[in-house]
Amino acid sequence: SFLFVLILDTQHIKGCLSGDKGWFRSLFVHKVDARKDAHSNLLSKKETSNLYKIQFHNVKPECLEAYNSLEAEVQNRLHQDQEYPCEVVGSWNTWYGEQDQAVHLWRYRGGYPALTECLTKLNNNKEYLEFRKERAKMLISRRNQLLLEFSFWNEPLPRAGPCIYEMRTYHLKPGTMIEWGNHWARAIKYRQENNEAVGGFFSQIGDLYVVHHLWAYKSLQSRDETRNSAWLKEGWDSTVYYTVPLIRSMESRIMIPTKSSPLQ
Repeated sequence: SFLFVLILDTQHIKGCLSGDKGWFRSLFVHKVDARKDAHSNLLSKKETSNLYKIQFHNVKPECLEAYNSLEAEVQNRLHQDQEYPCEVVGSWNTWYGEQDQAVHLWRYRGGYPALTECLTKLNNNKEYLEFRKERAKMLISRRNQLLLEFSFWNEPLPRAGPCIYEMRTYHLKPGTMIEWGNHWARAIKYRQENNEAVGGFFSQIGDLYVVHHLWAYKSLQSRDETRNSAWLKEGWDSTVYYTVPLIRSMESRIMIPTKSSPLQ
C-alpha cells in the first residue's frame, strides 16, 4: 500500500541521514571551504605595509578658512618631523557633495605599529593637544576610517596639478569584497590612459565593506569626457554589469585640494 511504501521510504531516509556521507544529507548541507588567509591579506599590497587613515571633518561654515590654515600648519610640522612615522597624502575641501567639509588622507609607513607610535607621541605633544582644542571649536562633527590599499591600484603619489579630485565611495554587501577586487583588478586598465587613477582603498576599521576610489581630472568637463570614453572600451560594460549588484549604496564627492596638499 501507499502508506507502507511511505514508511519504508522514511526509514530509508533516516538510515541515510544517520551516516556522515548520506546522499540525502549532501543535498542540503553546504560545505564551506576553509580559508587560508584573511580577505584583507588577499586584496592588499604585499610589498608594502602601509596603513591609511581617512578623516572627514564637517566644519562650521564661518570657520573653514581658519580651519584650513591651522590644519596646514600642523600637517607641515608633522610632515617635516622625522620622529613621526606618518605623512599626509592629500587634503581637500568638498566642492560638490557635503558642504563645508574637509577630507584628509594620511599614510602610516609601517602599519599598525607606526599608527600606535604616532598616536602615542602626539598625545604627549603639548602643542598638538592645544591644536586639537582650537580645532574642536571649529568643527560640527568628525569621523575617520582605517584603510588598506588594493594591490592592483597605484600608490597615491604627489602630483603638481591643478586638478579636481573625485572620491567615489561604495558601500558593499558583506562578503563581496573579494568579488569586487577580482573585477576591478581587470577593470582598472580601462581607467589609466589619462593618469586619472590616484588610489583605491578598502576599510579595515570604521564602517566596514567600504571602498574608496580616488580620481584626478583637469576639470569637470575632462571628468565627463574621460568617464564616457571608458564605455567605448570592450570589457568596461562587463565590469559595471557585474559590480553593480555588489553595491548597497554609493556616493561621489568632487573635492578641491588645499594649498598644502601634496596632491594638487
